[in-house]
Amino acid sequence: MITAILDFGTNTFNLLIAERKERGFNILYTGKQPVKLGKGGIQTNRITPDAFERGFVAIQMHMEIIANYKVDEIRAFATSAIRNASNGEAFVEKVYRKFGFRVRVIPGEREAELIYKGVRQAISFNEKNFMILDIGGGSNEFIICNRQGIVWKQSFELGMARLMELFTLSDPISAVEIRALESYFMEHLSPLFEAIRNEKPETLIGASGSFDTFYSLIRHHSGREPDSFHGREISMKEYQKIHQGLLRSTLAERRAMPGMEPVRVEMIVTASIFVSFVICACGIKHLHHSEFALKEGVISELVGI
Repeated sequence: MITAILDFGTNTFNLLIAERKERGFNILYTGKQPVKLGKGGIQTNRITPDAFERGFVAIQMHMEIIANYKVDEIRAFATSAIRNASNGEAFVEKVYRKFGFRVRVIPGEREAELIYKGVRQAISFNEKNFMILDIGGGSNEFIICNRQGIVWKQSFELGMARLMELFTLSDPISAVEIRALESYFMEHLSPLFEAIRNEKPETLIGASGSFDTFYSLIRHHSGREPDSFHGREISMKEYQKIHQGLLRSTLAERRAMPGMEPVRVEMIVTASIFVSFVICACGIKHLHHSEFALKEGVISELVGI
């Protein structure tokens, strides 16, 4: 059976097409379309008419890809921007009328669970506790986990699109603005800090999204060839070098950076400040990157692995 999985995030609409096996899956296609669904309305919990249109254009492009495969079913999931929007149900209903499939709007806790199930297909866990972070446009999911399963999970409404509308940032960002962001993170992440004290993870696994861009920037900067793995360790030294470069960069300079994903240009600095803050505040010693996240979690759940 061939399944198409659509993940309607706040920044991007993602597509995975996979062939389901008895105890596994083969990925036939993976791709994403920039949407910025939260732009102009995320703080008021409303999807603007322009964002509606960008969403439908992205879905149409994904549907054209899906048409090239003998897909048996389409499963679609929506996260923060749609679940919190006062007109999110209207968006879901219009998708059904226009494209003929239903969208499941999932809560943050379910989102975190699916992210964990996806990441464990890319990263090998052991008995130690690890912490997964998925940075979204509307929310960020933290999952503390090990080989046995999830120890603790929580979704925080601290996505990059929200922060960009909440804070007015200079180009390049100033030291005062960085401190303001870090104070905001400190104020809103108390449950995470309590979990860290109890569970003591030393490794942070960045799932998809912004972490794909961090790894891409590192790879291009170092001249490293692409690998065939879906997960790998990133040295703290390499990450910090990229982080410091992003802090000093202007929007125009980021657009020209080899490996920069265009949809991340505006938000990647704030995302990197968030990651750097988490590393320091939580005593993280090791950093990994997982290409797999929610959509791979869906397919792994469907095949029972």
